[in-house]
Amino acid sequence: MFRISIIVCLLFSSLFSIDGKSQLSDSIPNNLHKKNIFTLAFYKQPGKDSMVDFIDGVYRILKINKTREQGVELNKAHLTFIPGIEYSIGTGMAASVNASIVLPKIEGTANKSTIFTELRFTQNHQVVTQFATNLWSKNGDYNFNSNWSYLKYPQKDFGLGSNSSLSLFDELDYSYLKLYQSVLKRIAPNLYFGPGINIDYHWNIQDSTTINKPLNSVTQYGATKTSNSTGILLNLLYDTRINNVNPVANSSFFNFIYRDNLSGLGSDHNWQSVIMDFRKYYAFPSGSKNILAFWTYDQLTVSGRPPYLDMPNTASDTYSNFGRGYVQSRFRGDKFLYAESEYRFGITENGFLGGVVFANVQSLSSQPGQPIQGVLPGYGAGLRVKFNKHSNTSVALDYGFGQGGSKGLFMNLGEVF
Repeated sequence: MFRISIIVCLLFSSLFSIDGKSQLSDSIPNNLHKKNIFTLAFYKQPGKDSMVDFIDGVYRILKINKTREQGVELNKAHLTFIPGIEYSIGTGMAASVNASIVLPKIEGTANKSTIFTELRFTQNHQVVTQFATNLWSKNGDYNFNSNWSYLKYPQKDFGLGSNSSLSLFDELDYSYLKLYQSVLKRIAPNLYFGPGINIDYHWNIQDSTTINKPLNSVTQYGATKTSNSTGILLNLLYDTRINNVNPVANSSFFNFIYRDNLSGLGSDHNWQSVIMDFRKYYAFPSGSKNILAFWTYDQLTVSGRPPYLDMPNTASDTYSNFGRGYVQSRFRGDKFLYAESEYRFGITENGFLGGVVFANVQSLSSQPGQPIQGVLPGYGAGLRVKFNKHSNTSVALDYGFGQGGSKGLFMNLGEVF
């Protein structure tokens, strides 16, 4: 999702609920509003709800004189589905299909379960598929997290450490199967703990580069044709977000994961790592709908020697989001620290358009046993277009800048964090 959609050729959302029942309600008098997409951002539909999204614009273009109140049908699942043509600095042109489903609240819990899927084919001969879930059980007793992916992924790799150069890179190619699954039990209000298993398997790893190679790359670290990291997890989760695609003020998220990769389970080596993921959201100014959000994501190898492609790198979080301003995998190392802040604000009163400004920093160590060094800043701004007001899902379009002339456009379905 670390990309930009420059042409969205078809845009669909939940004109109907998953169960097929219409969400249409009261009629709009024909003479009240000029019905075209260009005035949508400033349009406030009559009735109880003035919030507007992309589907309201479709209704205006097609002369469908119906309102869609934001509070209607909240007990049903809502689908956001976007096929399109994209471009990113890591993939070139790409054709993709992205879909997210926000499920209705389960009895006894305020949390909304989410499902995300992606299929992408790129100009650089990359294939990306992903299926990720965050599901809550009845009464919020259990949380189920899945992240299953397959990638065929030729890419530029710039080597280890914070001093790598954009002009020196390896042309790597590999296939990658990622199977992550956790089951967590509630042990206190909003606090969950449980086991999991993570599998990272790479095969057909090739490096076709003969010139302009990085000074500290996969060749020096130890190139292999395959790699396997299979680890058991201990997972601690604290989550007060009702809807993780667009968290509200005064909510927070904390996830601590300890992973023990064992040769007895199939791993190439025994090695251990931890991930600490913390997010907090404030209303700013107090009482407004604007959000000041903070995120820190730290991934540390605590012992052992991970395979090269399993080392922490830029955008190695679940949805490949952190590090706007840099291409995916721009920096890689044994330990990786990341922090970001973002200010989210409304542009139009009806909620159709919003904006963000953001800044982030990355620091890392290049090799096991070496200290963390370097501060690699990124910053930028972006636009938010309300795509589905029932699930509160927006399309995020951002332009980011990084160190050493790095820059690019980025897209996300839902907020970046």
